[in-house]
Amino acid sequence: MGDARRALALVKKDLLTERRSKAAFNAMAFFAAMVLFIFSFALGPDVPGLVATPGATLLQYLWPGLLWVAIFFTGVLALSRSFQVEVESGGMEALRLYPGDKKAIFAGKLVANLIVLGAMELILIPVSAVLYNIDLWTKLPALLGVTLLGTLGFAAVGTFYAALTANLRARDVMLPVLLFPVLVPVVVAAVKATTLVVRGDPMGELWTWLRILGLIDLVLLTVCTLTFEFAIEE
Repeated sequence: MGDARRALALVKKDLLTERRSKAAFNAMAFFAAMVLFIFSFALGPDVPGLVATPGATLLQYLWPGLLWVAIFFTGVLALSRSFQVEVESGGMEALRLYPGDKKAIFAGKLVANLIVLGAMELILIPVSAVLYNIDLWTKLPALLGVTLLGTLGFAAVGTFYAALTANLRARDVMLPVLLFPVLVPVVVAAVKATTLVVRGDPMGELWTWLRILGLIDLVLLTVCTLTFEFAIEE
């Protein structure tokens, strides 16, 4: 119970810090809005393009991929800040000297990052759906399930690499360089599952991709949890 309480205390501390400064969340919201508007203006809402779905615009056809691009790129800002705050305040050394199981630190940071990313997604998904004229409301439960699984894998690997690169001078560069190659399986499965939710699933493939995404999450969570102690000691 001691480690569980300490993990919960770390979650509360991180969320309180973010609530007071709002630096990471404001940067994420601004960056996400810029990504969505840039794609909207670049592709144009009325450009049919090479679309396989009858009656769909190019933006609607590409929306699942664009959504995850926005989530991953904006999420890196929050992941980087989760340990940057510790380095700047001197708290990183305290985390290294923590006498209990280092898995509690990973769990606390992971949950805090999931909450911040989830709050950003609750804004990003409806705004992008309205902007790109996507009808999501009847598909929202399935989409939330896909988003949760995709975000879990992203946050697990991101928390691990954020700890690994926290003391590097070039951490803002090294984090995405190390993170994105590992995220390729998560990206592929999340985009495919989101596409099936939005465009329909006549072949019943959605559950297959959800199971694949869940298995990827399980592997990533296990590896990151077991090796986190080495990452935070670097």
